[in-house]
Amino acid sequence: MFSSEKNFSEWSLSGFSGAPAFLFETLESTHSLMKARAASGKIVPGTLMVADTQTAGRGRHERTWDSPAGLNLYFNILIPLDGIPLASAPQITQVAALTFAEIFKSLQDDANAKGLGNQDIGKVTVKWPNDILCGKHKFCGILAELVFIKEIPAFAGMTSTQGSPKPAISMGVGINVNSSPADYAHLGRSVTTLKDICGQKINREKLLQMLIGNLERAIGQFRAFGIRPWIAAWKRMDQFIGARGTIVVNNRCTDQNRNSGEGSIKKTGSILDMQDDGSLLFKCDDGTIETVYSADLEV
Repeated sequence: MFSSEKNFSEWSLSGFSGAPAFLFETLESTHSLMKARAASGKIVPGTLMVADTQTAGRGRHERTWDSPAGLNLYFNILIPLDGIPLASAPQITQVAALTFAEIFKSLQDDANAKGLGNQDIGKVTVKWPNDILCGKHKFCGILAELVFIKEIPAFAGMTSTQGSPKPAISMGVGINVNSSPADYAHLGRSVTTLKDICGQKINREKLLQMLIGNLERAIGQFRAFGIRPWIAAWKRMDQFIGARGTIVVNNRCTDQNRNSGEGSIKKTGSILDMQDDGSLLFKCDDGTIETVYSADLEV
């Protein structure tokens, strides 16, 4: 994983179940392109798109995701929902975050065992619902949307089919891999990178191969067993239960107004637990206890 990598154009990748992978030297956004092609039925479920750089990378609520060239991972995977109820689809991002975080944690543990890791930055963890941090420094973001594929084109010897649109999750992922924390100072947020965590450069191709392979297996397990196994994994990794925090509900904030609170409802209190359905149990300062299904969590 810490070996030198090939040129981006020579990477060997595939999506789920051997679905194609498309590599782009420069792209506005892998997430935007995947959504457009999925909605028009031009690609199959399981397709992977990867960019070496993005000119308009975005996170949740249209926040900027800086995408310098040749350093990080920016990709999107079209996750089929066969056998998964639509009501459970939002939990896929939590499954992905926990699956990825366990890989990052193993890299951190390996680097620390060799005396190369950054011992001052803290531990890899997942902040509910799906932000991956080291200590309180973010380095991986996940953005997912439900799309309906109108047509399944010919693939792997199968003929094209016409029928009811098939639901899928278009999941975009940005990971700060070999950049430096100083590259993001202008954002005014706590940001780190895998290179800073591990004290050495990461082979991005090998990392992405592992992320996609492990995610495909995890989705299969999620289809069979639901979210509960990942709740247990989150609690083993968690650093925030019992901590103070703020839930930001109906958050329409961007980079420009996120500190002003404009367009959002904020409630401060304590993080009590993550429940079996993936929701957050939160005790507000006024004494009320809320079950939170969708919000940002600031810690």
